[in-house]
Amino acid sequence: MANLSDVLNDDSKKNQIVDECVVLLDAEVSDKGGISGFAIKAGYGAVKGIRPGFVRHVVSDLLPEFANGLSPLIAEAQDKGSAIGKYLEQNASRVADALLAITDAKAQRAKNAVVKGAYDKLRGMAKKNVESAVPRLGKLVEKHVS
Repeated sequence: MANLSDVLNDDSKKNQIVDECVVLLDAEVSDKGGISGFAIKAGYGAVKGIRPGFVRHVVSDLLPEFANGLSPLIAEAQDKGSAIGKYLEQNASRVADALLAITDAKAQRAKNAVVKGAYDKLRGMAKKNVESAVPRLGKLVEKHVS
């Protein structure tokens, strides 16, 4: 079975995964409703407006760290003989904690005020939103690791 970090060493596969992650992000943001959804859409729109391809660049930059953060959970799924996507879904809180630890550290170092401000405003609802994205994320990971 492939390791996600190893898969990302192949530039063509990494580019495909980055593209799929951007589509996943766009879909997750689009699905949000209500007042919190409005805030998420506004924040995401502000970040996307920084420059063309900014979100793709950020995803590409974060992907290796995300792969490392998810690797213990992926290994657990493989050790248990579980489907990776389903296992990640069952452990959505742990997935969110692993990914948010990475983005929190990155946001603290951010020099762009728009990015930092948007992240700070949305961070309070981030765990719930990351958890809700885990089914899509799990399918994406499983597709490239299995």
